[in-house]
Amino acid sequence: MRFEELPEVLTVEEAATVLRIGRTAAYELCRQWRTSGGRQGLPVVAFGRTLRVPKAALLNMLQISEHRA
Repeated sequence: MRFEELPEVLTVEEAATVLRIGRTAAYELCRQWRTSGGRQGLPVVAFGRTLRVPKAALLNMLQISEHRA
């Protein structure tokens, strides 16, 4: 699936697939995001107990990583 075809918000599992990392690693990165106040980790939005990863935040995170390399 192309990045443009992804929904505007992804589940943590879908984001893990895009990033080619495991589910546990993705949830750990979500925890880091929430505990660091958004300074590090995987950007997530909480809807009650449900976590979603905004596609725009994921794209922004990947572009920043690409520029640092």
